[in-house]
Order: sequence, then structure tokens, then C-alpha cells
Amino acid sequence: MLKFLNNRRTIRKYKEQDVDNSLIERLLEAAGRASTTGNMQLYSVVVTKDEAQKAELAPTHFNQPTFKNAPVVLTFCADYNRFNKWCVENEAVPGYDNFLSFLTAAIDTLLVAQTFCIAAEGEGLGICYLGTTTYNADKISDILNLPDYVVPVTTITLGYPAETPELTDRIKVGGWVHYEEYKDYDSADIKRVFGYKDEMEENRKFIKENGKKTLAQVFTDVRYKKADNEFFSEAFINLLKKKGFLK
Repeated sequence: MLKFLNNRRTIRKYKEQDVDNSLIERLLEAAGRASTTGNMQLYSVVVTKDEAQKAELAPTHFNQPTFKNAPVVLTFCADYNRFNKWCVENEAVPGYDNFLSFLTAAIDTLLVAQTFCIAAEGEGLGICYLGTTTYNADKISDILNLPDYVVPVTTITLGYPAETPELTDRIKVGGWVHYEEYKDYDSADIKRVFGYKDEMEENRKFIKENGKKTLAQVFTDVRYKKADNEFFSEAFINLLKKKGFLK
């Protein structure tokens, strides 16, 4: 298992080959064994294979090629709707109209999503997480007809790999593991943890292409800008209010 995990990679190109629904069901069944708060399983998954539905969803993911190329798209949603209704049907008063409840459901959702990904990769499939889900969660919610207390959290593309990309770099474990208590990072620590990234040829090229001095500037000024973060944060907060998680 460790060898398998240490060699896993994101797949963005897929073969023109269908993924059988029975396999998807088995993978989801296995994913449902993931840890969950209070055994409430506060998530739902919308499986999209229909080309017309994919075409409608594509702009919400900025028409990424990996989305348009994937035979299957799964939208993982934090879901208190089902549990709330069970409570009401059984003479219980749900008190889950708050941020903590959303966070609880979001954690449940990400646990089942990652478990699904490991199961899928173990069966020879490739996956790619799409961070764009939270950018356009309101539009995705409308397209998928999500009711109150159901919020899209992440999207995964799925298919049989048509590529074997090189492994991407990762910060070494000593850079992010703390024993007994958190040890804050001084300047020397930051250089030790991140220094290798600035020396990578592909990153040097990336910096030059974006007209920046450092890789950090590419992240702050190009890829994940403050203005964009604030814009999408406001949109997501408004969706949480609309869905009943925030007042």
C-alpha cells in the first residue's frame, strides 16, 4: 500500500473508454466505509456521464480539458438535507443550520471523496481533483438541482489513464510534521522546506513565463490572487446562507 501511495499521480488525460456503472457503484460502496462523524454520512455524490449535462457543467470548471475529456465526473456534496429529514420524520428537532454543521459535513465529504479516489486508482482508474468546485458552487448547485443543506465541495474526474505523467514534487515530511506541539517556521526553516522548488528547472521556466522574480509571486500574483480569493469567498458564503448553513 505504501509503495502504491508513494507512486500515485493525478491523471488529466483519459482514454475514450466508458467506466462501467457497476464498477462505479462498487467503488462508491467501498468509499462509504470511510470514517464519518457520528456515522451520519453527511454527503451525497452526483455522478455525471451524460454529455449534455457535462457540457452544461463545463463552464463552471472553466472548461478545463481534463473535465471535458473525462468519461465520468463526480460531484461530492456536503449534505445535511437527508439527515435533517430523517430527524423530522422521527420526532427529532435538527439543529444543523450553522457553520459547524457545514464544516462537519464538508469533512465527511472529503473523507469519502479521497477514499473513493484511492479505491478507483487501485482498480486501474485515474482521477483528478477540480478545485474549481468551490469557485462556482452556486452555479453547480443550480445545474445539479441541489436542495437546501446540500453544498458541492469538490469534483473528481474519472477514467482510464491515457498518460503516465512524471511524479510531481512534494515537500518532505520533515517540513510539515510536528511532534507534541507546533514549531513555527523561521526564515531558515522556510528556505529548507521550500528552497528546492526555486531550483527546479520547470519552476524557473514557470517564473520566467509569468514575468515574476520568485515562484511565490506566481502563486500570489497569478494563480491564487487576493482579489479572486475574496470574490469567490463572498460567493461561497452567500451560498451557505442560501442553503441554510449561515444566517
